[in-house]
Amino acid sequence: MRKLADIKGLIVDLDGVLWRGRTFLEGVPEFFSFLRTNSMPFLLVTNNSTATPKGVVGRMDGATVKIDPAEVLTSSQATAAYLQQQFPSGTTIYAIGEDALKDALSAAGFRLHDSADGVHAVVMGFDREISWAKMTEASIAIQSGAHFVATNPDLSFPIERGQAPGAGAFITAVQLTTGVEPLIIGKPEPRLFNFARERLGLTAEQILGVGDRLETDILGAQRAGIATCLLLTGVTSSDQAKASEIKPDWIFKDLPSLMLELTGTHE
Repeated sequence: MRKLADIKGLIVDLDGVLWRGRTFLEGVPEFFSFLRTNSMPFLLVTNNSTATPKGVVGRMDGATVKIDPAEVLTSSQATAAYLQQQFPSGTTIYAIGEDALKDALSAAGFRLHDSADGVHAVVMGFDREISWAKMTEASIAIQSGAHFVATNPDLSFPIERGQAPGAGAFITAVQLTTGVEPLIIGKPEPRLFNFARERLGLTAEQILGVGDRLETDILGAQRAGIATCLLLTGVTSSDQAKASEIKPDWIFKDLPSLMLELTGTHE
């Protein structure tokens, strides 16, 4: 079994780990102060394709935590990076998503089309202005041979009144229409974690993935060969963790508990 003493860097989820809704969770400033003091690199990694590094930086300012945009990795950024490996700059893409996704694709050198005509790839993320027309264009492009890529498979999206359809709900509709399974970049697939590992410049054995969801944060990190830590500050209870077949390497009740253990290994 891996030891916390072997950990040199962290991949940290956001919602349920650093905050819940609009409220920061206990110990956030102290946790990042500890990481800075011990020169432990980290990345804040999110499946949310509407998130931007600038937005996350601004959110962290609310907890008096200063981070650099380069310390944030979103599923939109990872999707753009994956497509750069597959297609040359200037390739035409049909994208369903919000500004964060489209900006990431444009910054990576891709041309965004407003129809299915002549596109080489279809990229789907979360879009609060999703429509039948958009999904039709995506379906036609995929049926014509376009590569089908999705930022994340999350079926639901939490709002104040409950659960709303997430990106995965619309992606599934296009998949059922075309009979083509998308390549998923975000959790629980390993690709997002692999991009994070490369940016950290560490081996998988040196990284700890911290999250609150077994089926996304923990499973995704495990698929990338990364050690995992489940925090019980989000959606997963202690009883659910015990009953699940997905077993993290460590379970802590909150960030202060994790920091206490890490402090003991980095004195």
